[in-house]
Amino acid sequence: MRIDTTEVQDINSFSGLESFKEVYGILWILVPILILILGITISVLAIVWLEREISAGVQQRIGPEYAGPFGILQALADGTKLLFKENLIPSRGDIRLFSIGPSISIISILISYSVIPFGYNFVLSDFKIGVFLWIAISSIAPIGLLMSGYGSNNKYSFLGGLRAAAQSISYEIPLTLCVLSISLLSNSLSTVDIVDAQAKYGFWGWNLWRQPMGFIVFLISSLAECERLPFDLPEAEEELVAGYQTEYSGIRFGLFYVASYLNLLISSLFVTVLYLGGSNISIPYIFVSEFFEINKTYGVFGTTIDLFITLAKSYFFLFVSIITRWSLPRLRMDQLLNLGWKFLLPISLGNLLLTTSSQLFSL
Repeated sequence: MRIDTTEVQDINSFSGLESFKEVYGILWILVPILILILGITISVLAIVWLEREISAGVQQRIGPEYAGPFGILQALADGTKLLFKENLIPSRGDIRLFSIGPSISIISILISYSVIPFGYNFVLSDFKIGVFLWIAISSIAPIGLLMSGYGSNNKYSFLGGLRAAAQSISYEIPLTLCVLSISLLSNSLSTVDIVDAQAKYGFWGWNLWRQPMGFIVFLISSLAECERLPFDLPEAEEELVAGYQTEYSGIRFGLFYVASYLNLLISSLFVTVLYLGGSNISIPYIFVSEFFEINKTYGVFGTTIDLFITLAKSYFFLFVSIITRWSLPRLRMDQLLNLGWKFLLPISLGNLLLTTSSQLFSL
């Protein structure tokens, strides 16, 4: 029996081509994810620098100025320092819970970015239940904080974890009810459909004007979910040393630090998507909006404009949250829970009832 060597070479080249196509397909799937993670990382560094500069301006002091031009590399320097610091583990703590807690917190927040439409047809995955996917996944983050507090074998850490869980439960319900009202107005749970529904009517079609009470409740609840002042009770320095992250050091402490800013950025992006029309800037009587509408069809340039508009709106709410941090005092735990259960919950329920009634009468 004689084997034709040319046929063997053809088979080998064909199998090599197929394996190359498989590798290329996998890489093509990973490229958008890696680009999104890179953009998120740069945004977090920018937020840290902005917070330090704004905080310095509010307190009339000099902010970061030595690490890079205008101190813009200060956050990168801090992250590098934490990367090379020793990771200390409590001798009597639960090592598995202590190690897994920070990872659960940051991964659950990172997944939420997959449903954010940064521009027209510029979204990683357009799920039909996008907004509720964000709520479901973000509710996992407090579990990581509770695991961290319990695994530390420290009463301050455990109390901080319990506060984080209680605070998350209290403010997730009004937040969800506000999102449900937006979904009723848009007849969809997809973030892309919600943005498109607001774009139909221009500037006055933004949900900010149709849901003013829902917007206020959503803004307060998102600040509480991010554990920002005046809602930073889980890590109150004067009471709990540093809350659930008291026993952490090195890169694990850095993960908590990054997770808080990731959560702040995703909340600002969802405020933009749900209430401010996403990447739409249909300001009446200004020709600039028409200019943007024309250039939306021009590929990369239109996508860049959409991305810039979305980030500009989001960074405005980041500015509001940073100013709030240095303007308002911290609430007590009973005041925090009373605000969530006795005020925001009834207001969000009434807002949902009014939205449902208006939608029924409009049929």
